[in-house]
Amino acid sequence: MRRTAVGLVVAACVLAPLAASAQDKRWEVNAGVGYTLVSGDARQEIGDGFNLAAGFTFYVNDWLGLQAEYSFIRLAQKTIRLPVSGTPGGISVPTDFYGQPDGQYGDLNLVLRKKTSGAFSPYVVGGVGLYYRTVAVKTPGIGWVAGGCYPYWFYCLPGGFVEVDKVVAGRSTYDMGMDVGGGVTIKVGEKRTIYFEARYHYIWGPTITPDAAAIAAGAPSSVTANGRFLPIVFGLRF
Repeated sequence: MRRTAVGLVVAACVLAPLAASAQDKRWEVNAGVGYTLVSGDARQEIGDGFNLAAGFTFYVNDWLGLQAEYSFIRLAQKTIRLPVSGTPGGISVPTDFYGQPDGQYGDLNLVLRKKTSGAFSPYVVGGVGLYYRTVAVKTPGIGWVAGGCYPYWFYCLPGGFVEVDKVVAGRSTYDMGMDVGGGVTIKVGEKRTIYFEARYHYIWGPTITPDAAAIAAGAPSSVTANGRFLPIVFGLRF
């Protein structure tokens, strides 16, 4: 009888942590919205905007998680004034040109978190993803404009003078990128938390090559459209 009792106590001591671990939630869904800061040279051609994010995280253990996430980003138009003339080389009028950029991406991340007994729990996150970016270049003017390169609009106007009319160009690209950042979760219920997060993204963009006439006129032989942006997100995990 004593051996049986001792055996039951030992079994309880061994199984109790396993049972508690089994009851721990090993997955969570997140959804958030926030402000996106554009970084680097892209700020000359693209403005800040907003983002929407949704993801799923599976926790291998108490401190390591695997996350799959999707996000949509709408960035603000950035206006550039170029001289437009009624005839090539004629009298020109400064005219607005602007690009409307949008972006979407899906990424796979590692999440490292520190579980605490308090309401606040910090974490870091980082990984790689596939980024889709698109931009429509428009102008209210009609006429002729000298060539130029705008890498973050994914577009180089040919050398010499080219005709413009409302929609100048529409471009899109798929590129690989990486992200790294961190945040903090705050308990608001037994199985719900809110989170604040900032994550830096770097995208290896395409190389934009001007034509020979533009290069002869002084344009660089090539420009790249590597992207850098920092979404700041507020959301809910459940």
